[in-house]
Amino acid sequence: MRDETDAPDESFDDPERPADGEATEAIPAAPAATPEASEPVPPEASEPVPPEASAAPDSEASAPAGALTRITAFARRHRTPLAIATGVLAFALLGAGAVALGAAIARPDVEPVAAAETAGPTPTATPRPTSAIAVAPAQIRIRTCSVADRAGDPRLANLQAQVVNAATGEVLFDRGGSTPSRTASVMKVLTTAAALSVLGPDYRTPTTVVKGAEPGSVVLVGGGDATLSRTPSGTETVYPGAAHLDDLAAQVRAAWNADPSNPPLTKLILDASYFGGAAWHDSWDPVEREDGYMAPVTALMVDGDRDDPSSNTSWRSEDPVARAGDAFASALGGIQAIERGTAPGGTQQLGQVLSPTVAQLVDKALIVSDNNAAEMLARLVAIQTGAGNTFEAINAGVLQGLSGYGVDTAGISIVDGSGLSDFNAVPPSYLTRLFVKINAREGNLGVLMDGLPIAGGPRGSLSYSDRFTGDNAVADGAVFAKTGWIETGYTLSGIIHAQDGTTLTFAIYALGDVSDDAKQAIDTLATGFFLCGDGLAND
Repeated sequence: MRDETDAPDESFDDPERPADGEATEAIPAAPAATPEASEPVPPEASEPVPPEASAAPDSEASAPAGALTRITAFARRHRTPLAIATGVLAFALLGAGAVALGAAIARPDVEPVAAAETAGPTPTATPRPTSAIAVAPAQIRIRTCSVADRAGDPRLANLQAQVVNAATGEVLFDRGGSTPSRTASVMKVLTTAAALSVLGPDYRTPTTVVKGAEPGSVVLVGGGDATLSRTPSGTETVYPGAAHLDDLAAQVRAAWNADPSNPPLTKLILDASYFGGAAWHDSWDPVEREDGYMAPVTALMVDGDRDDPSSNTSWRSEDPVARAGDAFASALGGIQAIERGTAPGGTQQLGQVLSPTVAQLVDKALIVSDNNAAEMLARLVAIQTGAGNTFEAINAGVLQGLSGYGVDTAGISIVDGSGLSDFNAVPPSYLTRLFVKINAREGNLGVLMDGLPIAGGPRGSLSYSDRFTGDNAVADGAVFAKTGWIETGYTLSGIIHAQDGTTLTFAIYALGDVSDDAKQAIDTLATGFFLCGDGLAND
C-alpha cells in the first residue's frame, strides 16, 4: 500500500432527500364469494323483473320454494344480461372489500367495513360453504436516496461496489458485487482475519540462535519475523514491540562464554529456510521495492529490510537475509565468515527473541498498510495450517483460516497476503459479509475492528490530508475502512455508521485506468452511503 496524496473533492449534487421514508403496500383480502350465473340472484342485483314475475300473490312471496322457482325461470330467459349484471356485482363486492381492508390498514382502531348485504328475505336453504383467505399486508421499504451521480463518476473507472445493512443482511446497493476482482491492499483484511483465526492475537514467532555443527560457529535461524530490528534496544522503530539483535547477541555471547570448551566464535551461518520458494512474486511491480513499499519475503530480515528503520516508506534491498546477517555479525563481534545454511537438529539453543504479537502485526498491516507485516502473517498462516511455506500455499492456508467465520469463500483466489498482485480475486460481496462479522467482533475479529483506519483520524491511511476532505468531511469519524492502491485499482472496504443510525458494511473497487484522484471519488461515494443510510436506493 503506497502513501496517498492530493485531495480534490466533489460535493453531493442533492443531499436533500428522504433519509428513511417508508411506504406500505396493502394486498387486499379475498372478497366474499359472489353469486354464480346459475345461482339465485336477488332482483336488486339484476335488471328489472318483468311484471309477470313480480305480480305474484303475497302467499307465494312468503314461500321460499316458489320464489326460487320463479327466479330460476327468469334466469333461464335472461342468461346474457344476468351474466353481465353478476360480473358487475362481483366487481362491486371486490372493490368494497379492498376499500374496507385499506381503511382497516390506515385506521387500526376501526374494524373493516363488511361487504354489502343483499336486500330482501334471506333464503332458508343451506348456503354453499365458502372459504376466506386472510392475506397480511406486505411492508415494502421504499428507498429513494440515490447515489447514482456519485457512482457514475468517471474517476471510478470500472466500478464494483456493494452495500449491506449490517443488522438485517439486506443488500442495499450492488454494482458487480458478486464478481471476484483484484482488491489491492484490502486483501490485508482477509490476511489478518485468517491470522487471528489460525494463530490467535497473542502468537509470537521466534528468532533463534543455535550452536553450529562446526567448531566456533553459530546459526541464526529466522522464524519469519520481518520486524526484528538492528537498532539498539530501547529504540522505537516503525514496528512497536519489535525485538532487537543486540539483545539476541548478548544472550548468545553469555551462553557461549559460559562453556570454557568452546573455541572462539568466528563463523555465522544464516538459516532462512522457514520460508520457501520465491522471495518476490512474479506479478509484483519492482517499483514497489525501489519506492520503499515492499521487501522480498524472507524468513530472516531486519526492520522490514528498510534503509531507515524509523520510516514506513524506505528503500529496500534485493537481499534481506544478507543485511540481517551483517547486522547480527556486527552485534556479536569477532565473526570472520558468514555463510548460508540450515541449523543442525538437536543442537544447543544459545538465545531467542520473539516478534510482536499477531494483534500488533494486524494493527500495523491495517493502519499504515504495511506489506511486509501482511506477507509475514500470510506465510505463518500457511505454515501453521500445513498448507506449505511458499506463495503457492497462501491461498489454501488463508482460506482455511477464513472458513471458521462461516462466510462462503467460493470464487476467491489469493496470490499474496499484501494485495500487491493483480491476480488476487475477491468479490465485494465477500467483504461486505465478512465485515458484518468484524463489526460484531466475532471471535478475535475485534482486534481487526480496532485496527481499521478511521475517516478523519486520529491515525491511519484515512487520516491523510487527501482523504475525506471538503464536503466528504461530514463522514469523519463514521467510516472505518481499509484502503487499497495498486497501479490498476483503488479500493476501500469496511463499516459505515450512517447518518440515520444504520450500520452499513461496504466495498468499493475502482479498477482499470485509474489515477490518484480515484481516492476522492471513492470517498465521495462512501460519503453518499453515509448520508443515505438505510434509505439508499439501488438505482
